Amino acid sequence: MRDCDAIVIGGGPAGATCGALLAEQGHRTLIIERTQFPRFHIGESLMPDTYWVFKRLGMLEKMKRSGFVKKYSVQFANAEGKESAPFYFDEMNPHECSQTWQVLRSEFDHMMLVNAAEKGAEVWQNTLVRDVLTDGGAAAAAGAANGGPPRVRGVIAERADGTGVEVRSKVVVDASGTTALLASKFGLRRPDPKLRKAAVFAHYKGARRDADPRDEGATLVLQVQEQNGWFWYIPLQDDVVSVGVVGDIDYLIRGRGKPEQVIEEEIQRCPVMIPRVANARRVGSVHVLSDFSYSATRCAGDGWVLIGDALTFLDPIYSSGVLLALQSGERAADAIDAALRSGDTSGARLGAWGDDFYAGLQRVRKLVYAFYTKHFSFGRFNRAHPEHRRNLVELLVGDVFRAEAGDIFETMKRYCDLPEEIRLEPSS
Repeated sequence: MRDCDAIVIGGGPAGATCGALLAEQGHRTLIIERTQFPRFHIGESLMPDTYWVFKRLGMLEKMKRSGFVKKYSVQFANAEGKESAPFYFDEMNPHECSQTWQVLRSEFDHMMLVNAAEKGAEVWQNTLVRDVLTDGGAAAAAGAANGGPPRVRGVIAERADGTGVEVRSKVVVDASGTTALLASKFGLRRPDPKLRKAAVFAHYKGARRDADPRDEGATLVLQVQEQNGWFWYIPLQDDVVSVGVVGDIDYLIRGRGKPEQVIEEEIQRCPVMIPRVANARRVGSVHVLSDFSYSATRCAGDGWVLIGDALTFLDPIYSSGVLLALQSGERAADAIDAALRSGDTSGARLGAWGDDFYAGLQRVRKLVYAFYTKHFSFGRFNRAHPEHRRNLVELLVGDVFRAEAGDIFETMKRYCDLPEEIRLEPSS
């Protein structure tokens, strides 16, 4: 039996952020990661507002010294192949924070986890969390739906050599990614029924890049014919480009061939994509993700917190995944630090950051719904309402946590069927 102040399940960007900040505050922190880093992961494009968390973590200079491709803008192309003008992030704020990066996640995630260890977090890799320790044991956890989730007291883990170990802690942070260990166990996970999408993706070498240094690292969002889906096109280092197609599950997966066939067929249905990959070759495997948009109904409970993809996963159209991971990891760490210092690790105290975080999440979600609205065009919207261009660029940068960031949606709802707000249940 071991004891610590905080256990973080998962060493990805959310877990590494939370673990680093807790350890830096002097709390005995254990990060448990089931794989051995570096490992493959998708979600390579960053939003510029990650800058501020990187700065706090001491990661900013490491990012600047890395070989990651610099990203200055995002650009869209419609189903007819018409490309929009780039949305340059520094248009409204000529500061170095308006430039971000396209990252190879295997390398980036490893850097983040090493940084957490350097801050003082203990890291166990190749270790699987089998279950959590709760008041009343497994029966109480299984019956959580009746009286709410129980207090969590620690975890039961299995090391690489098969050895089982119990670790008790004052707080358990679930950063287990789409496994969503605690949200699944406690019945808190809710899918978004209107965003039942799938993604088929791979890396290509030798694909065409724009000649202008300001544009060669841009994220491209390219619609396929009849708006049945869209491609991401993300330039990475070493002449590699991440290419993925996203569409409705019924269209992209059911009744189709192997993933290798699907991605090649969809490339032929995307006018802007065809010349970009004409001389490229696929390197590595073709991967598939499906039904990936969901949110948990609460972000915390007595002795436990959810962050990153374990809390919510949103459609990748705006590359918001890493930003939301870093922001949730940072906000949760601050709440946990305050809770540990006060001796109050109730759900209400640990989840105090949740409502504000979910408000920002909803602004990104509304942009996602707008994109999927048939015949809606951000280019046309921008031309009809130039007064909202600043607001739109700020959202694309990732500045989504200010109340004013949602002003654009009062006008946008004239053109789009925007979603109802998802609100968190009380964490107490």
